[in-house]
Amino acid sequence: VQLQASGGGLVRAGGSLRLSCAATRSIISFDAMAWYRQPSGKQREPVAVLTSGGDANYADSVKGRFTISRDNAKNTVYLQMSSLKPEDTAVYYCSGIKDARFQWGQGTQVTVSS
Repeated sequence: VQLQASGGGLVRAGGSLRLSCAATRSIISFDAMAWYRQPSGKQREPVAVLTSGGDANYADSVKGRFTISRDNAKNTVYLQMSSLKPEDTAVYYCSGIKDARFQWGQGTQVTVSS
């Protein structure tokens, strides 16, 4: 399966963006879908995870601002990001997780200006 992330861009602090991650086949087969991000010069870090059972978990830094969701019919996972901060600037990656193995998509750049 291939994962295609999109929706990144340049936004001012306080603004919103919605990222999409489209899979080439059903995402139902994954145990969970996740969004990670990697700021320039730093390690990749988890942002949000959504299990197949519908449980969502978020990094403390994005709780209350970001929402992960999925549309199984469209084989797509979303990350709605609101109240964006400059520290949210990063390349965002989506991932499908199956048996603790990660399938990565390419990243999409999110830049938040102050």
